[in-house]
Amino acid sequence: MVLNNIEKLLVKYENGETSLKEEQVLKNYFTSDTVAPYLEMYKPMFDYFLVNQQEQFTKHVPLKTKRTFNYKWISVAAVAVLMLGFYFKEPVVSSYNEYTYGTYDNPEEALNELENSLAMISNHFNKGTSTVNYLNEVNKGTSTLGYLNEIENTTSIIFKK
Repeated sequence: MVLNNIEKLLVKYENGETSLKEEQVLKNYFTSDTVAPYLEMYKPMFDYFLVNQQEQFTKHVPLKTKRTFNYKWISVAAVAVLMLGFYFKEPVVSSYNEYTYGTYDNPEEALNELENSLAMISNHFNKGTSTVNYLNEVNKGTSTLGYLNEIENTTSIIFKK
């Protein structure tokens, strides 16, 4: 009767359905000297649990907290630097007429500068298009493939009849 009960408890234990009292019954049975021979394979496992239960951690755990950097002071310093920069900034006194960048008083100078700029753009554009000229050869090759398709269609018509 006792062995039958232990076997049922082992099945429940393996399925994870035992209560703490049932597990204690199993531990008591397997730590005793009267274990059935066909249940001897479970004895080392329960012996391990008994030894493991008595182990204690003995190392010292430091409980000092890490010192964290306070970022509030960085933001205060940044605001102070910005405020000082705005305060000591030199005032800019100018009118809208002074902003005449890129204009020329002499029309001939403007025309010469425009011609130079357009010549430079044209030169760079020609370099770029010369590297793409090989695509024309690819187009010629694909057009000849189109002719081969026409020949294939005509030969298929001839040989089918």
